[in-house]
Amino acid sequence: MITYEYPFNERIRTLLRLEDLFDKSAHFMQNDGALEHHVALVTLFEILEVAGRADLKLDLIQELERQRQTLIAYRNNPDISEEALSGALYEIEQASAALLSMTGKIGQHLRENDWLMSIRSRAAIPGGVCEFDLPSYHFWLNQTAEQRRRALDAWIKPLLPLRDGLVIVLRLLRASGHPEENVAKGGAFQLMLGGSTTQMVRVSVKLSDAYVPEISANKYALNIRFARADGDHRPRPCDSDVDFDLTFCNL
Repeated sequence: MITYEYPFNERIRTLLRLEDLFDKSAHFMQNDGALEHHVALVTLFEILEVAGRADLKLDLIQELERQRQTLIAYRNNPDISEEALSGALYEIEQASAALLSMTGKIGQHLRENDWLMSIRSRAAIPGGVCEFDLPSYHFWLNQTAEQRRRALDAWIKPLLPLRDGLVIVLRLLRASGHPEENVAKGGAFQLMLGGSTTQMVRVSVKLSDAYVPEISANKYALNIRFARADGDHRPRPCDSDVDFDLTFCNL
């Protein structure tokens, strides 16, 4: 199955974008190549851009506290594993404490580094980080993989409480829903939601079916139109019935 997630509000959209960026950064940092570490650094600049758009830290702290209070209510419930519950509460409390310990504006340590900001501004220009534009960056890229990785670790470490907090929130959000089987007649599906408080919808399709959902939604209605993904990767209109799983998620 391949799953497509569609957020209903800007807050969840921001968390999904940051999750994707943190995953990419971690992937490229694990490699040893200079080009991979360049991508990791550019991705770090993207994290800085997305995380600085909203009061993300406060939102995460408030949501984690709300989830903590919800979980506390399950204490002494015979149907709930006390060990699992304690583990979840501990994870939330650690993430909240780390977020509370963050001081100043998100990513301020990066903004105060003139060298990094010069790379950031040049990276926005196609081909702007060539060695003749930024010789000092060319020198850095020719350091050992371990030296570069240590630097990348130091630059991203102050942002990791954000990653840890949003990972917990998104995990709880995804686990909040239960998939239901549906059929899009003639490739189209519509559902009236009547002012639902849903925060995200997940659409899962068999990968072998090669159907791509085009989703539009708000709290009043959900519309899904499936397109067929051909060999040239350009979606074509679909008039066949499509089986899919639909999951509504809400914290």
